[in-house]
Amino acid sequence: MNRYRMPAEWERHRGTITTYPHSYENFFDRLEGARETFVKMVAVISQSEKVFINVNSEEDKKDLINRLNAVSEVKKENIHIFINETDDVWCRDYCPIFVKDESGETVALKFRFNAWGEKYPYEKDQKAGERIPQLLGIKKVDVDMVLEGGAVEVNGEEVLITTESCLLNKNRNPDMSKEEIEENLKRYLGVKKILWLKGGIVGDDTDGHVDNITRFVKKDTVVTVIEKDKKDPNYEPLMENFERLKGFTDIKGNPLKVVTLPMPEPVYYQYPDADAPYRLPASYANFYITNSHVIVPTFNCKEDEIAVQILQKLFPERKVIGIYAYDILVGLGGFHCLTMQVPQ
Repeated sequence: MNRYRMPAEWERHRGTITTYPHSYENFFDRLEGARETFVKMVAVISQSEKVFINVNSEEDKKDLINRLNAVSEVKKENIHIFINETDDVWCRDYCPIFVKDESGETVALKFRFNAWGEKYPYEKDQKAGERIPQLLGIKKVDVDMVLEGGAVEVNGEEVLITTESCLLNKNRNPDMSKEEIEENLKRYLGVKKILWLKGGIVGDDTDGHVDNITRFVKKDTVVTVIEKDKKDPNYEPLMENFERLKGFTDIKGNPLKVVTLPMPEPVYYQYPDADAPYRLPASYANFYITNSHVIVPTFNCKEDEIAVQILQKLFPERKVIGIYAYDILVGLGGFHCLTMQVPQ
């Protein structure tokens, strides 16, 4: 069995995989806005790396090309569009996880995907994820375990952070023990130390993906979101995660440096046929690191600027850009959920 290593997100990318918003069932009356936001994101990514985009049809491909052509910041030579039909846009979760083998070659590990515990249709997503390595010319290795990319966060130096609420949920791998799950993470992602947070934020239909709460920004440093309003339902779970983080150490036994990010003001959407507005899983932790930028979701509230400034200090060699993300968030994800990095 080859020894694999999952590079940290800030390591050099060959490119980024993403999926064009296409479904009313995902975005409802915000689909047009979601597409406009998507193009803004792609424009930033294309400045420093290739962007591989899944679209559902020739019609969607033409629509996307027209939108990209209207934006001068898009580096057209870095755009590659594939007709690769999906159910949803959150390719962080149905894409392969890209790792390096012992020879330094990139390998696509295709874990099973079951739509976050069979909550939604996922047959097209699973097939799209299986096709991606072929489209990119990368060797694929199938792994018989349900795992989404948004459920794990690595520092590239043998440490991984995840959540109990997601990975230990019986709707993922009911026949696997915690020890067996850890064994697979170590075997395939090249980690030796797994740090367990408890759970995620209100409104997150993934059962608490770590990329919505806590992210590595350096090998020894994490950012984590905290809620200061003690009456907010996110206050206690995020404080529990914060307390756990303060006790965690890196592979050498040194304490992790923990930087806090604020939570935005609560964000809601009235879904069709719903009795009441739904609280969306808005979080500044759902940022995406490209070769030259960090793309941060913003929500038109006072915490936006604070979060961007904190992240800019942590990424001095990259330009941190906030993009208004409400329309994307209606689909219950952010920029990190929309993307998957392919290492150089």
